[in-house]
Order: sequence, then C-alpha cells, then structure tokens
Amino acid sequence: MSGGMVMPGGWTMSMTWMRMPGQTWAGAAGTFLAMWTLMMLAMMLPSLVPMLLRYRRGLRIANESRLSARTAMCGVAYFFVWAALGAAAFALGQILAAIEMQWPGFARTIPLLAGFVLLLAGCLQLTPWKARQLALCRLAPVCAGTPAGRPENAWRHGVRLGVHCALCCSGFMIILLVVGAMNLAAMAILAAAITIERMVPRPIVVARAMGVVIIVVGAIAIARALHGG
Repeated sequence: MSGGMVMPGGWTMSMTWMRMPGQTWAGAAGTFLAMWTLMMLAMMLPSLVPMLLRYRRGLRIANESRLSARTAMCGVAYFFVWAALGAAAFALGQILAAIEMQWPGFARTIPLLAGFVLLLAGCLQLTPWKARQLALCRLAPVCAGTPAGRPENAWRHGVRLGVHCALCCSGFMIILLVVGAMNLAAMAILAAAITIERMVPRPIVVARAMGVVIIVVGAIAIARALHGG
C-alpha cells in the first residue's frame, strides 16, 4: 500500500489506494485510512497542540470541569474531520485508478496535470481567502465559538477547528496528494510549512512566499512535462 507511481521529472503520484493482491476493497480502504490518519497526526500535531492549549485555558476560565476529557474529545473530533477527508481522497483515488485502467494514455498526462495542480495550490496561497482562513486558525478558539456548556460542545469545537484547519491547509494537502500521500519527506516538509505559517509573526507574508515557491516548482514541472522529461 505504500508504493507510488514515478512520473517523469521525479514527481510521484500516490497509488496507495490500489489494492494489494487478494485484498478486499474494504481492507484497502481501512489500510489507507489508518495510514492517512497516522500521517495527519504526525503532520498536524505541532500546529494543533497550541490550539488545544488555548481551548483548555478557555475551559478553565469558564470554570468548566473535566478539562482533560473535553480537550481530548476536541482533539479526536479534529482528527475525525481529517479521517473523513482521507475517505474522500481514497474515493478520488479509486476514480483516477479506474480511468487509468480504461485509458492507459492518461498516465502520460499525469506529470502535466501535476504541474497545473501545483500552480493552483501556489496561487491559492496568494489569495485573500487563504489569509482569512489562516487568521481563523491563529485566532482559535475565538473562531470556533465559546468553549463552554455541555460536554458535546467539545466535539463541535473540534470539528470546527478541523474544518478551519483543512480549509487553511487545502493547498498543502493538494500538493501532498500529488507528490505522494505517504511520502515521508513530503510530509515532513509540508508539516514544517504548516507549523511555520501558524507560528511566525507575519504569517501572510510567509504563506505568500511559500505560494511563490510552489508556483515556480509547478511551472518547472509543466515545462519538463511538455519537453518530455
């Protein structure tokens, strides 16, 4: 399940959603989701921990009880959102794999498509929409409402945090799916990028600088694909 398809120019399109010989679709989906969730834990914990600490402080200020249990529930809900996105990624992978099986020539267009996807991800980093999503993540828990009331509010809070984070990281997630959903080097680089965006004093400047770098890389990938490698 951890293999990949190597594309011209050194790019890798993840094929982790493909079944191993004798493996059922349910087994393939379960294995992919387990690996995806572990990967998200490794990638998102550095930026999630400060948000959870702020949430816990909010609970304490509101004189809420069972701080640890509610904070843990918030974290589980956050990763539930990422698991749901992993299920969507697996379904998309099945569609792409089916297209490739029916039209083998589709594989030759993947390097070019990957380059355009990188351009899209880079341009997304430059938009006001990205700046708004980044501000929401950095202002949590304000963006997710007051952390008080019934225990199930912790779950709702975690889901909101997960949705905001997923939207903010959408460009990086697109890149991860392009270069390899289980590529450890890519995961480490993108985890660092996500964490830096959340922690630096001028996040929008950093996000846009990253966007320019991604656009340049995407343009190089397109040029190499058009010239055959």
